[in-house]
Amino acid sequence: MSDYLIIAGLAIVMGLTLTLPFSVKRVEDDLEAFLFVMGMAAVSIAGLWSLRLVHEAMREPLAITAAVAAVGWLFREVRGHLRGWMGFLTRKLGLKGAIFTLVTLLGLGSSVFTAIVAAIMLAEIVTILKLNRSFEIRLTVYACYAIGLGAALTPIGEPLSTIVVAKLKGPPHDANFFYLLKQIGLWVVPGVLLCAGMAARGAQYAASDQGGLKEDAQDSNLDILKRAGKVYLFVMALIFLGAGLTPLAERFITRLPVWALYWANSVSAILDNATLAAAEIAPVMTDRQITFILMGLLVSGGMLIPGNIPNIVSASKLGIRSKEWARAALPFGGALMLAYFVLMTLLVK
Repeated sequence: MSDYLIIAGLAIVMGLTLTLPFSVKRVEDDLEAFLFVMGMAAVSIAGLWSLRLVHEAMREPLAITAAVAAVGWLFREVRGHLRGWMGFLTRKLGLKGAIFTLVTLLGLGSSVFTAIVAAIMLAEIVTILKLNRSFEIRLTVYACYAIGLGAALTPIGEPLSTIVVAKLKGPPHDANFFYLLKQIGLWVVPGVLLCAGMAARGAQYAASDQGGLKEDAQDSNLDILKRAGKVYLFVMALIFLGAGLTPLAERFITRLPVWALYWANSVSAILDNATLAAAEIAPVMTDRQITFILMGLLVSGGMLIPGNIPNIVSASKLGIRSKEWARAALPFGGALMLAYFVLMTLLVK
């Protein structure tokens, strides 16, 4: 197959991958299977099938899948103690201090116990707090921003970080478990703390006898296994997709200026940011390009519910509607995108 036909075929696959999940409900509902088909199509068109790729696609999702399952079961066992721990924190630090501490722990801790489990913990905490609905929506939004940022610090935190490390583990980046912490940690940690501060703002005035949001139900063993299985298939699909789309990324995306890469990724507000990372990241990119791409994906991913996994999990469990989410998330996300862009343009060399 000629280079032109390969590029044209990969462009079609990328276009379908970016548009159908947003526009077709059936595709959105069965996203993992759809991405798996798109990934196999991309690898076939690019002619990149190999035993090494198949082995990598089967091996790389294991760590994050095991973490999602194990921590999911662990949290289910200790969730009965959560109310007591919340009461202790509130007595010691006050409601505002307790929320700041909890959001910080969820944000940074999600890199260890995964963004999915952090979002489940968040839903339980919000249910326990019994604050008014408008405050709880803002708390959930800011906490999901913190989780989305913090989970990217290790390859077990969320699918995006798993995919990035898998794609960059060879030369010249030689990405290991701590690669993302070194690459974007100085940008992510202050962002998590800022989100925690925003989540706690005004907490002392938000008390409510009724409470606003309530978690839908406790997870069963089957729920936990299903979630882990979906994560495994999702990451496997993205490894195939990322490998297949590499020729397209190397020919076009790597030539874009960093400002264009950054702002183009605001589309992550409506498309899962792990999918975009799989399509965009390539080993030939510089550290500066990778930093701008990742921060653009992570920040804009919090703006709307489909943007990343913690948004989807929390909104579903707590019954937050898309318009409610957007009203709370878009102004903060836009300001954060602009602030990061200015600071990184000045400081990232």
